[in-house]
Amino acid sequence: MKTRHRCIFTIIVIFACVGICVAFKEKNKSVKRAPDKRPNILFVISDDQSYPYASIYGTTGVKTPAFDEVARSGVLFNNAFVAAPQCSPSRAAILTGRNIWQLEEAGTHSSYFPKKFQVFTNVLENSGYWIGYTGKPWAPGNWKNAGWTRNPVGPEFDDKTLQPPTKDIANLDYFENFVDFYNQKKDHEPFFFWYGGYEPHRTYAEGSGKNAGKNIMKSFVPKFLPSDTVVKSDIADYDLEIEWFDQQLGKMINFLRQKGELENTIIVVTSDNGMPFPSAKANLMEYGTHVPLAISWPAKVKAGRICNDLISLIDLAPTFLQVAGTDTMHGITGKSLTSLLLNNNNNRPHRTYVLTGRERHTHARPDDLGYPSRAIRTKDFLYIMNIKPDLWPAGNPPPDNAMSADGTIKSKENKSIGIGYKDIDDPSPTKKFMIKYKDEFPALFEEGFEKRPADQLFDIKRDPWCTKNLADKPEYVVIKNALKDQLKKLLTQQGDPRMLGYGDIFDSYPRFGLMRNWPGFKEKGEYNPAYEPKGMQEIK
Repeated sequence: MKTRHRCIFTIIVIFACVGICVAFKEKNKSVKRAPDKRPNILFVISDDQSYPYASIYGTTGVKTPAFDEVARSGVLFNNAFVAAPQCSPSRAAILTGRNIWQLEEAGTHSSYFPKKFQVFTNVLENSGYWIGYTGKPWAPGNWKNAGWTRNPVGPEFDDKTLQPPTKDIANLDYFENFVDFYNQKKDHEPFFFWYGGYEPHRTYAEGSGKNAGKNIMKSFVPKFLPSDTVVKSDIADYDLEIEWFDQQLGKMINFLRQKGELENTIIVVTSDNGMPFPSAKANLMEYGTHVPLAISWPAKVKAGRICNDLISLIDLAPTFLQVAGTDTMHGITGKSLTSLLLNNNNNRPHRTYVLTGRERHTHARPDDLGYPSRAIRTKDFLYIMNIKPDLWPAGNPPPDNAMSADGTIKSKENKSIGIGYKDIDDPSPTKKFMIKYKDEFPALFEEGFEKRPADQLFDIKRDPWCTKNLADKPEYVVIKNALKDQLKKLLTQQGDPRMLGYGDIFDSYPRFGLMRNWPGFKEKGEYNPAYEPKGMQEIK
């Protein structure tokens, strides 16, 4: 009898619970679950900063407490790479999530940015984000005549200025411009802000690092540069500008903390390409494309992680769109980092390779030609394919008899060409020193200034400075050929004109930067008809 009563009681309780649940559901059927708050995004990009020039990487001579804070609050990346070792193509690749050979004019330096390519900033804005930038956006190049009503990055916030510590540091008050941007957004409106520092791009105030109290003997000199006091002082000046850039980031982080926004803000800190020194910027070797990267998102991303996976900065566009809950973009090549950041990738590597490439950098050769090359980087090796090895990778030397032994110009008519090798930024004490004393370190000079073979292969673990080309070593032939075949296959799949028979189209694209007194075509802002493929007319 007791058992029977217990069963009846249980049945009554079950029905009562069901009734309560149904009633609750009916009462709240019109109430939807509130969506998670969309994250803010602070994207921070320096100008010409190579890995490992941040103090958390253990590099001496430079202190970056703000970068280090972001890294410790989230994920520090050891193997992040840009798509190109130059400013504007690298930034175009970041904005579109595509590689440079997929971007037509935007794949070369200081040309047009075709309006037909989607950028993640516009997608974010159209989905309800308040967007803006301070400092260097997509640049250099011409967006106005390509159909844009504003820079592809978004609206500009550059009204606030200050007195910088040296004459060569930009006078923009990056932090106050960020505050100005923030104060104009609506309450509870998510934001995307692009802080593009002009530092540490040349020029530098020579000796500014030493004058600021830096011990130049602590400057980290990579092995592809001479370990001389001239070079160490030059790097100290470079380090000083990195620190200035980092100080502005630190102010932004503290501001977000005070506003209660830090927890739900994704902060990404990186650079657009490598350091402006020989064998680095404008080269596909390691110090031209390997950049610092740290990402934090306290609300979602576990702190204190170190990631050794290969990362391409074209992966940022799909990442931003995914975390913002927006639509993706057509033709995107990058791969979202979201699973990696949220630690949901089951320890699978994010990538097994990254691809990089370069075309024209400056007007550094007769007829305004570039130096086409492509590369594939795995965790162990870097293979570079130099498509036109008859050209000078750093730009042509000055004309015969135009330069004296100390690197100065004898001929007035060649003054606009300067000391030559113009794909290496001027003015540069390191560059001038290496030209003047090239006979004292011929191997380093050859690597940074002379012509290169069609194939280059570097063992990154043993030679992260890319000073020993293994491409012709018999024991590395199999590795070289496998990487070369893989690179060509991937480039072909992605529609690279260099693989499809009309690669010279890159040399037809206009340049809007300085044009020099080299022989041949030198018309600023004009297409070079000699290199336009027949039947393929670009927007003019």
